[in-house]
This record gives sequence, C-alpha cells and structure tokens, in this order.
Amino acid sequence: MRQTMPPFGADHVGSLLRPRELKEARARREQDLISQAELAVVEDAAILEIIGKQAQVGLQSATDGEFRRAMWHFDFLERLDGVESFESDHGIQFKGGIETRAKGLRVTGKIGFSGHPMVDHFRFLKEHTGATAKMTIPSPSVLHFRGGRRAVSAEVYPEMEDFYRDLGMAYQHAVRAFADAGCRYLQLDEVNLAYLCDAEQRQVLRDRGDVPDQLPRIYAEMD
Repeated sequence: MRQTMPPFGADHVGSLLRPRELKEARARREQDLISQAELAVVEDAAILEIIGKQAQVGLQSATDGEFRRAMWHFDFLERLDGVESFESDHGIQFKGGIETRAKGLRVTGKIGFSGHPMVDHFRFLKEHTGATAKMTIPSPSVLHFRGGRRAVSAEVYPEMEDFYRDLGMAYQHAVRAFADAGCRYLQLDEVNLAYLCDAEQRQVLRDRGDVPDQLPRIYAEMD
C-alpha cells in the first residue's frame, strides 16, 4: 500500500548538491557583479529543474534543494528578530580538514519572529510541485549550541531561561507562518542531540559552563 502521509519511506533531508550555474551566480552576487534579482532568476531555474528530478525518481515529497541558502542553518537563524551574523575567527572544523565558512551568530536583541523570506521560498516550491512540498529549518537548539552563553547578550538576557522561552516562542510563530502558507511537511533539523553523545563535544560544553546532561531537556522543551 502506497504511503500517503509524510515522512515517506523514501525521502531526503532537504539539501541537494548545487549545480555549477548556481554556484557561479552566487559567487558573482557576493562580488556584487549581479543583482539579487538576477541571482533569484538562476535560483528559480535551478529549483524547477531539481523539482523535476525528484519527481522523476519517484519521490512523494519535494524540496527546493535549499538552493537559496548559503548554509543550512545561518540563513534561517540570522533572520530571526534579535539575531545577527558576524565574521568569526574560524568556521566549523570537520574531521578530515574541511572547515566551513568563518561565520557565527549572536543574539543582540530580544528574539522574535516577524516574518521570514523562507516562507516565500516555500510558496514558490509549493506552486511548482505536485508532490508534498517539504521545508527544512534548523532546530532552535542550533542557535544555542555553537556559541552558548557568550553568544547571547547578557544585557538583553541576564537569565538564559528567558532566552530559551523567547526562542521557543519565535519558533512557534515560525511554524504557524509556514502552516498558514500551506506547509504540512516541515522538518526541524536537530543535530545537536547527536553531538551530546560525543565525549569530546560534551567536554567542550563543560569547559564553557554548560551542563551537557541538562541540555536535552532544555532543547526538547523549546521544540
């Protein structure tokens, strides 16, 4: 019997390899050689093509490949009220020598949700697929895990409990915004619970003042 409700037996997280034309256009945009509108035209074409490929292989859901994003989590989180990105000293270091772009996030104001361009990104996807349109966003824990207390303004949030509360509320509003746009398949990418199983990562958290055993409950309550 064919499954009709997500999650489906054959599915993918959301991100797909960007085609050469899109990578080149994004690079030109970063050098201010093309406008944002010109980049959007290339993104639209690439997304339409990848929607077609997902249909060809028989997937019951479709994503936009996250083709409009620079990275899977920054693009969503930095557009929340009270959050800003900055150029950090180094990126995220993976085993094997790969390091991501040197960028970080910090909380400089009260966290909230007052709209987001990804809601329109979803609308474009939904309008151009006959499959279940799927959107993925990072879980709220991602905003805390990398920077911890030092990435959250102590003046804005003297108590971290207030930070966690506001972040959870912002996500409630975000989920509602996607739902109002017709999204019935929204995936929150929660990678930090897996990190909490790693002894090295747990020690990093202890060294900065966090208690690893408390974080699963805190993160679950935000979600």
